[in-house]
Amino acid sequence: MAVAGLETGDHRQAENGFVSPEPPPPKLLPQIDVSVLPFLGGFGKYQRELIVLTWIPALFIGFSQFSDYFLLAQPNSTCVHGEANWTAGPLSLTGDANFSMTGRYVYGDGTGNDTQCLCAGWKLESQTGLVQNVVTKWNLVCSSAQNVHIAKFSLLVGSIFGYLVMGVLADWFGRQPVLIISLLFMLVFGLTVAFSVNVSMFSTLRFFEGFCLAGITLSLYVMRIELCLPDKRFSMTVVASFVVLAGQLLMPGLAALCRDWQVLQVVIICPFILMLSYIWIFPESLRWLLSTQQYHRSKGLMYRIGRKNKVDMEVDTTGILSELERELPRKPKRTCIIKMVGTRNLWKNIVVLCVNSLTGYGIHHCFARSMMDPEAREGFHSFLADYFTMAGIAVASCLSLCPAVVLLGRRGGLLVFMIVTALASLLQLGLLNLIGKYSLRHDIELRDTLNKKFSVAFSIIGMFSSHAVSNLSIFFCAEITPTVIRGGGLGLVLASAGFGMLTAPIMELHNQKGYFLHHVIFACCTLICIICILLLPETRHQPLPESLADGESYARQPLLPPKRLGEQHLLLTRGETRDYSRVHDTPVRQAITSEASACEGSAATNGVKLP
Repeated sequence: MAVAGLETGDHRQAENGFVSPEPPPPKLLPQIDVSVLPFLGGFGKYQRELIVLTWIPALFIGFSQFSDYFLLAQPNSTCVHGEANWTAGPLSLTGDANFSMTGRYVYGDGTGNDTQCLCAGWKLESQTGLVQNVVTKWNLVCSSAQNVHIAKFSLLVGSIFGYLVMGVLADWFGRQPVLIISLLFMLVFGLTVAFSVNVSMFSTLRFFEGFCLAGITLSLYVMRIELCLPDKRFSMTVVASFVVLAGQLLMPGLAALCRDWQVLQVVIICPFILMLSYIWIFPESLRWLLSTQQYHRSKGLMYRIGRKNKVDMEVDTTGILSELERELPRKPKRTCIIKMVGTRNLWKNIVVLCVNSLTGYGIHHCFARSMMDPEAREGFHSFLADYFTMAGIAVASCLSLCPAVVLLGRRGGLLVFMIVTALASLLQLGLLNLIGKYSLRHDIELRDTLNKKFSVAFSIIGMFSSHAVSNLSIFFCAEITPTVIRGGGLGLVLASAGFGMLTAPIMELHNQKGYFLHHVIFACCTLICIICILLLPETRHQPLPESLADGESYARQPLLPPKRLGEQHLLLTRGETRDYSRVHDTPVRQAITSEASACEGSAATNGVKLP
C-alpha cells in the first residue's frame, strides 16, 4: 500500500503506518533570474516604472540624512554679558562620518588654559543659512552643549535599531508592509519634531524618526535589487545613490529658503506624503513571494506583470505556469536571519561585509577631520566650502565605482578601494611624522606647510576611497544574502555602517581626545579587511540566491583569470563532481579484495550464509 501511495502521488498516511515523503521541490520557480523574470518580459515596463518609484524617495531620504548638518550646527558666538572678561575662541569646524559638521567652543582667560564658561549671555549667529536652528533656539552652549551630541546620537541610534528590526520584519511579513508602516510613522514623528518644546523632546522624536527612516531606506533598497536582472542591479543602485547625493547638494539652498529650522523640518518631511500612493501602486516583491512559497499571491502578481510587459500568458512554452499550478497547495515557508548561524559560508561573508562597512564609515570621520582646516574658519562661506567639498568627494567616489566594478567586479573593486584607504591612512599617520622628525628640522615653517598639504591630500584620497568601500560593501551584501533573509542581512550591514558613523559624535563628545588612537585602530582594521575580502565570492553576472542553500553554494573565485584555456578557475564549484576512475587500490588491498570475493562466491555455491 505504501508503494502504491508513492506511485500515485497520494500523500495521505498509509495503512502500515508509513508516511509518504513530500513532493519534490519545483525546478523552475526558484530560478527567478534565469526562468521567471525572462518569461515575464525581463526588465520590462513594469520593472522600469517601479525602479523609478524607488528613486524618487531617495531624494527625500537624502534631505533627512543630512538634516543634522543644519539643524544642529554650532553657530558663531559672542559673549554679551559676562562675569569676567571672557571671550569666545575661534570656531573650529570639523566634519564627521555622517557629514554632520559641528562647531567646537574653547573659552579661555587669555592664558591659553581652557576654563569653564562663565558668560551670562550669548549672541548666537547661525552660519548654515538658517536664522535659527536647534542650538540657537535653546542656547545649547557651554554646559548645555552636550545636548547637541545627544541629539546627534538619537538619529543614528534610531537608524541602527531600525535597520536591525525592520530587516527582520521585511523577511517575515514582506517588503511592502514594512515600507508602508515605516512611511506612516515617519510622517507622524517627522512632523512632530518640528513642534518640539525642548531639546529632550527633540532628541526622543529624532530617535523614532531615524528608526522609521531606516525602514524606508532598507525596504526600498531591497525591492530595487529584487526587481532587477543581474546586468541591471548595480547601475540601478548607483543611480539611486546619485539621487541621495542630489538631496545633499540641494540642502543648503533649501535651508536658505526656509530660514527657520522648524520650517525646514516640515519641508523635509512633507514630500513623504506623496509616497502614500505606494499603498496601492507598489506591490509586494515577486521574488520574495516565490522564495517563501506564497504561490497564490505570486500567481496574481505574475499575471499582472505579464499584462504590463505585454507578454502572452496563454502560451506557456517554458512550463512555468503549469508548475505554478501544481505548487499552489504548498504552505508558505518563511526564514529568520537567525538561521544564518547554522550555515558554513554565508555567515562568514556577511560578517566580513559588516566589518568592511563599519571600517569604511568609521575611518571616513578620521579623514574628514584631518581635511578640515581648524584655522581661519569663519562665516557662511567656510561652511559652504566644507559642505560642498565633502559632497563633491562623495560624487566623485560614486562615479569611480562604475568603471571599477565593471572592470574588476564586486570583490576586486572592493579590494582596490580598501587598499587605497589603508595606504592613505598609513601614509597620513606615518609619513607626516617622518617628515617632521627626520627632515626639515631647521625650516619649521616649510615643514608645517608640507605637513598640512600632505595631510589634506591624503585625507581627500582616504575620504574618496572609504566612501566607495562603504557603498560597495552594502551593495555586495544585498547580492550575497539569499532572498529569504536579505532584509535581515542587509540590516546587519547597514547597522554596522551606523556604528561607524556613531564614532564621530562620540569623539566630539570627548572633545576629540584619543583621536590619534581612534585613527590607528581603524587603520589596522583596513589591513584586516584586505585579507578578509579575499574570502568573498564574486557575484557579478550571477543570479541572486533565493534560499540558504543557494547562498551557501556561491563559489569563491581567484582574482586573476586562468592562464591556460580549460584550467580550473573555481576553488569551489557548485555541484562539483570528481572522476575517480583512474584511482587504483594498492596491491595488498587488491589481494584482500580478490580473496574476499572468492570466499563469497564459494559460499554462495555451497548455500552457506556468511555472517
